[in-house]
Amino acid sequence: MNSLYQTLGVNKNASTDEIKKAYRRLARKYHPDINKEKNAEEKFKQINAAYEILSDEKKRAQYDQYGDSMFEGKSFQDFSRNAGSVNLDDILKDLFGGGFGGQTRGGFSGFSSKGFNSSFKDFEEENLDTNLELRIPFEKAVVGGEHSFSFEGQSIKFKIPHGIKEGEKLRIRSKGKQGYNGMHGDLIIIVKIEENPRYERDDDDLYQKIDIPLKTALFGGKISVQTLKENKKEVTISIAPNSKNGQKIRLKGYGVQNRKNDIYGDMYLILNVILPNTESFDEKFIELLKEKLP
Repeated sequence: MNSLYQTLGVNKNASTDEIKKAYRRLARKYHPDINKEKNAEEKFKQINAAYEILSDEKKRAQYDQYGDSMFEGKSFQDFSRNAGSVNLDDILKDLFGGGFGGQTRGGFSGFSSKGFNSSFKDFEEENLDTNLELRIPFEKAVVGGEHSFSFEGQSIKFKIPHGIKEGEKLRIRSKGKQGYNGMHGDLIIIVKIEENPRYERDDDDLYQKIDIPLKTALFGGKISVQTLKENKKEVTISIAPNSKNGQKIRLKGYGVQNRKNDIYGDMYLILNVILPNTESFDEKFIELLKEKLP
């Protein structure tokens, strides 16, 4: 029997986040300061006890191994009721090798049967997540990778997924505010993307302005182009004769890899024809140009 999971209303395979959410919801509901029903205080003790065990990886592993047999073969609800005036902290300290009332707040320590003096405000403030706008390099937003930054005196490293967009949010677990009973919220990163001198981005497509000499524009030729594709950082393309200034050339599949479907966008090259300085021409050639050019 897994009565600790039943106490929080979650299944045995629940994630840490699911356990935390269930605990917060039930703690608000049964907190003795607002719930005056006869059994609210007892239920509140059980909720806190269940959370203290299931939120700790080592204690949860022990409980998953032995189940309710740790509580003299009873369900935890029955075990806690029969404890009477005995301090549950002391009993579970013997079972798990550690106390549950280490940090106090407003006079409430763990789930001790000594009483509850904390105010409901403790739970109103239990949203411990912290929002942070963070600028990330353009290239990492496109191809992904690890990124480090400093926040409140600590260095934080996290992974940026490929194809992330401006305004999207990333969650870094347990790096938010510390609150009730030592729990930590999460740090919510709101993505801001730095500009790039070479590329512009439109959804999953990239745009790059490419300088080409007049001769290449008139008669065609080959040029090398830098890309952000990991397995092909440079490609050689052909410029057709009589290419125009501002003309676009599409490189299929050289854009941003979409983080949801993994399909690549395209890269568009915008031709910028560089005109030569006529002062470098000799007089005969200049006269010939004046005569022949339309």
